[in-house]
Amino acid sequence: QVQLVESGGGLVQAGGSLRLSCAASGSTSTIIVMGWYRQAPGKQRELVAAIFGSGTTNYADSVKGRFTISRDNVKNTIYLQMNNLKPEDTAVYYCHSGASGVNYWGKGTLVTISS
Repeated sequence: QVQLVESGGGLVQAGGSLRLSCAASGSTSTIIVMGWYRQAPGKQRELVAAIFGSGTTNYADSVKGRFTISRDNVKNTIYLQMNNLKPEDTAVYYCHSGASGVNYWGKGTLVTISS
């Protein structure tokens, strides 16, 4: 019902910046919350940032002050601006959409930070 496509991943050096995009399509009117998760090698998937319909945002403590989540309602797209990247930010980043009674996931985009 909802399709999510991430883009913008890549390889950057520590201290650099990157912007991820996630375009939503399908039954987008059912979406309640959208956000970004990440999964590093050997670790569980964790919440990075979320944005609610009201515009309220939540961030993991590890990224506060460095990452910013935003949305473009016209384009039906959310973004994750990542600044001052650290090697520990290396992970596959997944776009997430929470709808009424169901969760949707993108296929992920790889972010690699070199030291």
